[in-house]
Amino acid sequence: MAAILRHLAINASDVQRSKTFYETVFGWRFEPWGPPDYYQARQAGDGLIMALQARRELAPAARMLGFEATMAVDDIAAAATAIEAAGGRVVTPQIYIDGVGKLVYFQDPDGNLFGAMQYDPGAP
Repeated sequence: MAAILRHLAINASDVQRSKTFYETVFGWRFEPWGPPDYYQARQAGDGLIMALQARRELAPAARMLGFEATMAVDDIAAAATAIEAAGGRVVTPQIYIDGVGKLVYFQDPDGNLFGAMQYDPGAP
């Protein structure tokens, strides 16, 4: 059986700043859950738990920096504008992937790198 992504954690040095950023840009609502500076959003994807938590070291020299994930958006230009307006930074020009859609990579205010993709109608 193939693995299914169920939990995506965003690690942040400034959790409240990141919380405001993601709630503003993507409309997610993070609710406190568990330890201090740990939040969850359940509307980010079907069956997906989106976590936002304080950046931490798992071991000496093993700092959790984050990972690449891509968010599906309805309008790539509007998403890029919202990203910049909320304190993020678009780091690539728009890329078109034939048969898939329009893609930009961006950094959130904490420096984490993500993609935003406007999928073409009928794209897998």
